Amino acid sequence: MIEAANLCALPGIRHGFFGRAGGVSEGIYASLNCGFGSGDDSERVAENRARAMRLNDLDPARLVTAWQTHSKRVAIVDRPWGRGEEPQVDAMVTTVPGIGLGVLHADCAPVLFADAEARVAGAAHAGWRGAFDGVLEETLAEMQRQGAVLSRITAAIGPCIGQASYEVGPEFRERFIAADAAQARFFIASAKRPGHFHFDLESYCSHRLERAGLAQIERLGRDTCAFSDVFFSYRRRTLEGGKDYGRNISLIALED
Repeated sequence: MIEAANLCALPGIRHGFFGRAGGVSEGIYASLNCGFGSGDDSERVAENRARAMRLNDLDPARLVTAWQTHSKRVAIVDRPWGRGEEPQVDAMVTTVPGIGLGVLHADCAPVLFADAEARVAGAAHAGWRGAFDGVLEETLAEMQRQGAVLSRITAAIGPCIGQASYEVGPEFRERFIAADAAQARFFIASAKRPGHFHFDLESYCSHRLERAGLAQIERLGRDTCAFSDVFFSYRRRTLEGGKDYGRNISLIALED
C-alpha cells in the first residue's frame, strides 16, 4: 500500500493506493486484481478487495466502486451498494464514516480528496477524457455542496501512466491545444516516432486542480506502465498483445 504524505497528515482519514502485490489472483491477474470487470475469478477479486479494505482497518462490506465510463459524473454515496448496483460515474463523494470510496485504474489517474474538518471525502477516476471534460472540478464542486471548503481540501494524485510511457498521436495533442494553447506544455515530442508526442497525465490533472483553486496537491509520480511487477497497466498489456488485464485499486474513507 502506498500512502500520500498530505493525506496521512489529516486526522480521521484513511486511504491507500494499491498495486498488484498482496493478493490471491494468478496468471496475468497476479496478485491483487480488484476489477470484477476483468476475466479473473470473481471470488479471488472479492478477496483482493477485502484485503485492501482490511489494510485500512475498514469493513470489506463497506467498499464501493463505480461502473467507470470516463465521464465527469459524480455520485453521492450515503450507503454501501452491492455488486450490480454500481452507478455509471467516475467520481464519488461521501460524508458517511466507514465507507471506502474505491477507484479502479490501470493507467488512468486515481485522485483522492478530503476535507478533514468538514468530514467530506471524495475519489475520482481521471483518464485523459474525464480530466479534459472536468471530472476533477465536478468532484470538488460536489464536495463543497456537501460542506467542504475549497481552501481546506487536500488532494493526492496516485499511480498512473507516466509521460515517458504515454505516446499519443498528433490529433490527441491538437484537441488539448485547441482548448488552450498553453496546454502544449503537457506534451513532448516523441524521439522515436515523428509527429507523435508524450502526454503528461499527472501534471495535467494537477493543473486542472490548481486552476480550480486547490492549493494542497500531492503527486506520487509512480508510472503504472513502466513497472510490470508493481502495477497493472492497460497500455503495457495492450503493447504485449494481450486483451485482458488486472485493475489496481485506490481508496479513501472517513474514520468511524
